[in-house]
Amino acid sequence: MATKEKIMEAVVQETKTHSRLSTGTSMLRKSATLEISAKAKRMNAQGDRVISFSAGEPDFDTPENIKEAAKKALDKGYTKYTDTTGIAELKKAIRQKFMRENNLHYDEGNILVTSGAKYAIYAAIMAIVSPGEEVIIPAPYWVSYTTMVKLAGGKPVFCYTKEENGFKLKLDDLKPVITENTKAVIINTPNNPTGAVYEASDLEEIANYLCERNIIIISDEIYEKVIYDHKQHVSLASIVPDKYKKDIIVINGVSKAYSMTGWRIGYAAAPKDIAERMTFFLAHTTSNANSIAMYATVEALNGPQNSVENMVRRFDRRREFMYEELKKIPGLVPIHPQGAFYIFCNFKHYLGKSVRGNVINTTIELANFLLDEAHVAVVPGESFGMPGYIRFSYATNMDNIAEGIDNLAAALADFE
Repeated sequence: MATKEKIMEAVVQETKTHSRLSTGTSMLRKSATLEISAKAKRMNAQGDRVISFSAGEPDFDTPENIKEAAKKALDKGYTKYTDTTGIAELKKAIRQKFMRENNLHYDEGNILVTSGAKYAIYAAIMAIVSPGEEVIIPAPYWVSYTTMVKLAGGKPVFCYTKEENGFKLKLDDLKPVITENTKAVIINTPNNPTGAVYEASDLEEIANYLCERNIIIISDEIYEKVIYDHKQHVSLASIVPDKYKKDIIVINGVSKAYSMTGWRIGYAAAPKDIAERMTFFLAHTTSNANSIAMYATVEALNGPQNSVENMVRRFDRRREFMYEELKKIPGLVPIHPQGAFYIFCNFKHYLGKSVRGNVINTTIELANFLLDEAHVAVVPGESFGMPGYIRFSYATNMDNIAEGIDNLAAALADFE
């Protein structure tokens, strides 16, 4: 009898344990990216030198003029709650930035400042997606898009781009996955993880086709200023007729361009009805973005831009060096990036092959092997919905790039 009671008690306790966690967050898992990053940190802590090509942030300090603006804001006591959508000075600076750089004209009611561009995307998805509605996500994609859609109750639908097209979304790829339940499409240019940059000609046909069908476009432009080869960033909303601007949400921020990842300031420009719903969501989740960081961001947008230009020049040199070095390794097919600070590389040649008596079947397994054997941290393509590829970040110095690629080449040479 006592045994039966113990069994029943265990069952009740297990049921209680499961009921403590929400079904809404049950799809959340630690990403392969974070697992490899955590493993690399443990190795470094144990005295192993690990070279990281996994970083998603510039390795430069925030420019001095921006830090000084934050100090002044502190001295003036700007440490209180602000309007949910951002301080007036920053919203004005954002509006002027859109006019000056993107030929976009928004009223103050269209602009929202958020706790990072990631949260701007999440707020937009929460504002427009109802349970069961579909959001098309071109693959390869940034890791958080799919989870955000699921948290809103929506269904991520993947549209696979092709390497021969530079991993740019084409209308012929898009049409087959559009259904009567399609609510939105997310487009990211410059792209993470591929570094692809969309031209106006790439975007115009897609944007008009979607807007004609009242499908909302979320245009993630966070890498806007990190661009090479004399290319110009094209903001998607700037190339459609005014009547279609009601279907476009523009996302941007200062984390990448101004090396302000930890300051957590993003912003969005959205049609009035969507902006209002996003405001309600922000009011009940974050209240407002960080006040000091907002004053610093005013200086980032309005102040001198030479730090951005210098950073991009240095990234450009690293880009070319890493690309040429990767090309030298037998079997690797790196894709030449035009923006951001990543190289997406085809590693299919090494899959299904044996090393140290073990067969490597996935790029997750390969990334772990490279961390163990070459002490190089990279991000496997599975994280971006594109198995068979690996993402390299060149947000590290040239010496690290040279040493890391040498280590990589030596480890890959051991494959049978």
